[in-house]
Amino acid sequence: MADESNLGPGMSMTGTLLELMGIGVTEAAAERVVATMPVKGNTQPYGLLHGGASCVLAESLGSIGSALHAATHGKVAVGVDINATHHRAVRDGVVTGVATPIYLGRTTTSYEVVITDERDKRVCTARITCQLIQAPPGS
Repeated sequence: MADESNLGPGMSMTGTLLELMGIGVTEAAAERVVATMPVKGNTQPYGLLHGGASCVLAESLGSIGSALHAATHGKVAVGVDINATHHRAVRDGVVTGVATPIYLGRTTTSYEVVITDERDKRVCTARITCQLIQAPPGS
């Protein structure tokens, strides 16, 4: 797992779905977020990587990037849309997600997230959009 100090203000992986699924953030900036996730433990009944697990990875990366961008405007990011296309099945190993911004605005952000397997084959392509809102009191 990555050093949580690079995740931005108020963000922690402890006790989250990211921790439960074994997602490890290795790079985090508004311009690029990278993480890995094991396939084992994140499969559907046929033994393939669960599409929902890919969506969790994608939403997490896009949300982290959006939150880092939002913090520069004194705001927080909340997800409002995600879509994913699953290209190929994965049965074992580790997948890597890389999120890069499509748009970084003052009220919204959009990221493309590409998830690849250990052979660098594309497994999933996702897009996430976040709304940037004023931080709730105490956050």
